[in-house]
Amino acid sequence: MTDADLLLRLGVDPDTLAPAVDPRRGPDRVGLNPVPCSTCGQPARFTRIVDLDQGPRWLDRCRSCFLATVGTQPSRMPATVDGIVADLRAAMAEAGVALTIIEAP
Repeated sequence: MTDADLLLRLGVDPDTLAPAVDPRRGPDRVGLNPVPCSTCGQPARFTRIVDLDQGPRWLDRCRSCFLATVGTQPSRMPATVDGIVADLRAAMAEAGVALTIIEAP
């Protein structure tokens, strides 16, 4: 599921999301004075940046809205052992490290 699909599932208009100019502001958005949930307006407890045609935007969610969509978020992690091994090899090559990955039979 893409970020756009996630917003569609939540019923959130991408144009209503605040631009995410500084990713380090994430903790401020859900701290002592949290912003409202992008979906229902309750205080947000979880935030992330979604990448849209309009540029990066904040998607802020309360506990209930987060739990309702936690399994539908786009994954940035490899889903298979082969994918994990490929990521490790690419990272080793980029770092100039010579390691051997031993795959279990």
